[in-house]
Amino acid sequence: MNLPEVRLLGLKEYTSTWREMRSFTENRTDATADEIWIVQHPPTFTLGQSGDSSHILNAGRIPVVQSDRGGQVTYHGPGQLVMYVLVDLIRRGIGVRALVCSLERAVIDLLSSVSIIGARVADAPGVYVNGKKLAALGIRIKKGRSYHGLSLNVNMDLSPFAQINPCGYPGLKVTQLVDLGVDWSLDEVADSLLKVFALRP
Repeated sequence: MNLPEVRLLGLKEYTSTWREMRSFTENRTDATADEIWIVQHPPTFTLGQSGDSSHILNAGRIPVVQSDRGGQVTYHGPGQLVMYVLVDLIRRGIGVRALVCSLERAVIDLLSSVSIIGARVADAPGVYVNGKKLAALGIRIKKGRSYHGLSLNVNMDLSPFAQINPCGYPGLKVTQLVDLGVDWSLDEVADSLLKVFALRP
């Protein structure tokens, strides 16, 4: 089965993007093609559907959006690549765990291509390098169809992560590709990530 169609959205406000992908998912039919949306967001804290607001230590001037994805709190900002996966899991014969693993594996494979070791952590979805979180995951499934997805820190201001407990873990450190010696543009990262992304059962 072919990979999803890719839409490059540029810098786009979080809430409107979320509403559009939720509407896409709710209104799609069995014939609707799967899509991947590549986007950046202006500074925004997002809290998962069952997220605990106490993990937002000091939002300051950054807006907080209560989302319907899984997971706790994270930060989105310019210089972070966000990949939303709008996929019919039933049609592809894969489960939620397989989707999460496919996203994690794509980041790990991207890192491997530049001789960096990325790792998973049990019960804490995402990709880590030397114990620091590089990529976060949050998925929502409706009637066997996914939306939301992956955020990968590329070259951004990481300081807002200090205003939260990232993904609900006090003291969790974060990192980004540029600090790991990977000085790629977001377009280069997106292209490389899409090349290694494969939906596997």
